[in-house]
Amino acid sequence: MSIFERADVKLLPDFKRRFVEINGKHVLALVGGKGPALLMLHGDPQTHLCWHHIAPNLTDRFTVVLTDIRGRGETHKPAYIESQNAYTKREMAVEQVAVMRALGSETFSLVGHDRGARIARRLVLDHPEVVTQLVIMDMIPALDFYENTNAQIAQEYFYFSFLTQDYPVPDKLIAGDPETFIKLILFGLSDQIVRYDKLALEAYLIASTTADAITAMCECFRAGYHIDRLHDAVDREAGNKITCPTLVMWGEHGVVGKHFNVRCVWEGWCDQPEFAIMPSGHFIPEEAPDAALAALNGFLTHPKY
Repeated sequence: MSIFERADVKLLPDFKRRFVEINGKHVLALVGGKGPALLMLHGDPQTHLCWHHIAPNLTDRFTVVLTDIRGRGETHKPAYIESQNAYTKREMAVEQVAVMRALGSETFSLVGHDRGARIARRLVLDHPEVVTQLVIMDMIPALDFYENTNAQIAQEYFYFSFLTQDYPVPDKLIAGDPETFIKLILFGLSDQIVRYDKLALEAYLIASTTADAITAMCECFRAGYHIDRLHDAVDREAGNKITCPTLVMWGEHGVVGKHFNVRCVWEGWCDQPEFAIMPSGHFIPEEAPDAALAALNGFLTHPKY
């Protein structure tokens, strides 16, 4: 049994693992519970395991789906191709919609943290008919992020500039000591200690330090700078906004909360935003799972189907 399977057995024992084939490629999905569908998308540099404190407490009301997003965990990892990027949030969102349809859900609630929140936001903007309600955790859209980056943000979120450099510069530099780099992210975005489950942390490090996973992460950030923010600019110019009920969370001890006017940013993108500040840094699902679950329970009580 692999480290990933062992972690699922320990941390998500009531969820069933399955690989969903989309266009000949495999996406890992864990499914548990009953009721309306709820898709939860993890962030970097993690896997679906980041939801292990929260997801089991939602299965009494929802059929909860936890995927490994493209390029992470056990999901397929497209390689670098010159003049083409498989990690635009638009393309990754299409894949998640296809996964949910393959699982029998044409509409669903959607929760995303970090990188998963970027996919979730793009999914709602491009496919508004499929999402009934949206939760965003500790994320500023690409256009707003790069427009408002200053020296201090560049210091604390250094990899938003480093990882966007041309292939294979960051890919090869990270390969020299990938575990140290990944730990910089996992432990460097809060002013308090992040207490990860030991098995989950081991899985994160193993999953994110292979050569294909490193390039996937770099490509995802390169897509953010070179492509995703341009998609955002088109939406802003056209006045496109998120129309479904939306809850935005951020950590009071994290970089996002310290350096961005989160309310102002998301009021510019959403018709119906609600806000919740979490007693955490960036990694809300594992730093403040009780507070996050309480906010989710309040917000997701009355899904509109």
